[in-house]
Amino acid sequence: METLTGILERFIFYNEENHFAIAELRPSGERHPLTILGNLPGVQCGETLKLEGDWITHPQHGKQFKFKSYQSQLPSNVQGIRKYLGSGLVPGIGKVYADKIVDHFGADTFKIIEHDSGRLREVAGIGPKRVGEIKEAWDAQRAQREVMVFLQSYGVGNALCLKLIKRYGTQAGDVIRANPYQVAREVDGIGFLTADRIAQNLGFALDAMARLDAGIQHVLSEAEGEGHTALPAETLRDKATELLGVAQDLIAQRINDRIVAKELHYIRGDNLVQSIYLAKAEARLGDALTGLLASPSGWPSLKVEAAIDWAQERAGFTFASEQVDALRTSLTSKVSVLTGGPGTGKTTILRALVEILRAKKLRLKLAAPTGRAAQRLSESARMQAGTLHRVLQFDAQQGGFTVNAEHPLDADCVIVDEASMLDTRLAAALFTALPPECHLLLVGDAQQLPSVGAGQVLGDLIASRKVAVTELKQIFRQGKDSPIVTLAHQIIQGRAAPPAPLRTLEQVDPAALVQFVVAPEPESCGDAVVHVVRQLLPRWEPRLNPLMDIQVLAPMHRGPAGIGLLNEKLQAAWQRPGRNEISLGSTVFREGDKVIQNRNNYDLHIFNGDLGQIKAIDAEEGMLQIDFGDRLVELNKGDLGDLTLAYAISVHKSQGSEFPVVVIPLVKQHFILLQRNLLYTGLTRGKRRVILVGDPNAYAIAVRRAEGLHRITGLPVKLAEIGAARPEET
Repeated sequence: METLTGILERFIFYNEENHFAIAELRPSGERHPLTILGNLPGVQCGETLKLEGDWITHPQHGKQFKFKSYQSQLPSNVQGIRKYLGSGLVPGIGKVYADKIVDHFGADTFKIIEHDSGRLREVAGIGPKRVGEIKEAWDAQRAQREVMVFLQSYGVGNALCLKLIKRYGTQAGDVIRANPYQVAREVDGIGFLTADRIAQNLGFALDAMARLDAGIQHVLSEAEGEGHTALPAETLRDKATELLGVAQDLIAQRINDRIVAKELHYIRGDNLVQSIYLAKAEARLGDALTGLLASPSGWPSLKVEAAIDWAQERAGFTFASEQVDALRTSLTSKVSVLTGGPGTGKTTILRALVEILRAKKLRLKLAAPTGRAAQRLSESARMQAGTLHRVLQFDAQQGGFTVNAEHPLDADCVIVDEASMLDTRLAAALFTALPPECHLLLVGDAQQLPSVGAGQVLGDLIASRKVAVTELKQIFRQGKDSPIVTLAHQIIQGRAAPPAPLRTLEQVDPAALVQFVVAPEPESCGDAVVHVVRQLLPRWEPRLNPLMDIQVLAPMHRGPAGIGLLNEKLQAAWQRPGRNEISLGSTVFREGDKVIQNRNNYDLHIFNGDLGQIKAIDAEEGMLQIDFGDRLVELNKGDLGDLTLAYAISVHKSQGSEFPVVVIPLVKQHFILLQRNLLYTGLTRGKRRVILVGDPNAYAIAVRRAEGLHRITGLPVKLAEIGAARPEET
């Protein structure tokens, strides 16, 4: 990183939305200006800027300075003040009025505007209205400047500063100074640790109530990020004590006070503490399920056995006994679960059930948690399916689903595929949106990883024994012919032997559909993955789109065989330098890059886990155009924080998707996440071919560790109440 200091002479280009600028800066002691590029919110010509960045060479415009951060100072001399005020600070105040104001007040101009703006009326042609406009614009610029300077000193980058200014406007600085922990709660990207660092510098006491509350909530939020919807009270107390560095008794008392104030929820029997919104979601889910099970079916009379016979005739073959049982259960139960591994016939049951219900002219809705999963469900059931967010009609302006308990789904039966991906809040929204007479079938593989979001709804429902569950175990002909299916079931059974390990890349067989390439060290594993993806697979699979149809799935983000470095290596292997690009922090996005959305963006209708390819970049406008498969979406630079490269993604992020070819790195460095369900989930994402790369010992560790990472939820308590006398409310 280099440092460059000078006076901002003029803007060549400025984007009001994301504050991206191309401008001319005259360095100190130099006669001629040079070109700079970067984000410049709240900055005007005439200011002295200190920039940190790097020199780049544009193919058309030559040498330019691309900066990552900046510091600014208002001009102190009359010439600088004249340029600053005349540069467009206030609409209607151009060079002529700027000259008049500066001629009248000289070097005191800024002091007059700041503290005695009424005196501006001394200048000919400036009336009360224009005085108000000047003062308002000045205050807005000052607020932006203060927030930028204030937060940058704590390591908060431009993108987050812009979010704060967008959220709080000119009050941003006041809000931060009054309670930095409020900002951490309300603005994505500002975490507790940053807020706490700011608060300590502002003089907040270690035992300030706002700090204790924020620390307790941070521990619960961290647990939610790990999939838990609740924590044991002692665990919450101990983790918050360690985080905050105050007396344990003080934390325990504050947790209790917040429970009494109903700011936290306490599950007495299990001694668990929850955030209120997760407790309410689990309560809504439990109450909705109770109502569904207690209400009579809205279906007309149905001869179940005759319907099953009819479905078998339509299919052209006789169903296996457990498939018949599964179809019978789905037709006779208000709420049921169909689970089973690959090749066990779930698709056969889905098609048969859909055909029967459509023949009876019942209103049917098919849904899945992600777009890719919904597309697969449409193909399997031969009927249109949608994402749950679209079926439940999420409204970004209202901040919730418009299909809900007051306006339920117009459906007699709802089928949800990939139900292992249902987190607590999405499941609560689904269950509460079902009319009492409706039937619900959840289809999913209980052996897969639980949802990315907090909760383990499918597992809790199966364990509760409150709903009918059918597990398909028999592997049928198509599955038996697939080495992926065979290996997947061996993994679930705990049989540790990997495919015959290949010691060199030269031994890899283009005809073999499941292989294990030995590369035990993390560095060699990463290099081998890149070689397999970039060199071998495109030759073996010429009909595939090598970028989008081959997916690397890694257990961890860090390390030489982790997602971060794999993405850097694969991007370098795929993308030639010099293509249009745009930077966010240390990540550079280039045209042609494969990317993944990491947060639901309801305004743009793109969701967590959506994969796409960058089709165009306009660096000057700060815009990207991304092809997400079914639509082109334009993102501005403020949206890039939700986007990452996707040459390699986590196994969790791959849930609900299938890829023609999957490559999985496995090394012992991944030890903490090497679990049977993770390996099983990654393997079953491959539709045609899977190549494992790494250490056979890491594979064996994953197969042996069947316990998984236990999730703590409050849902089992809610489900246990179904059909039982309600206990006294805690």
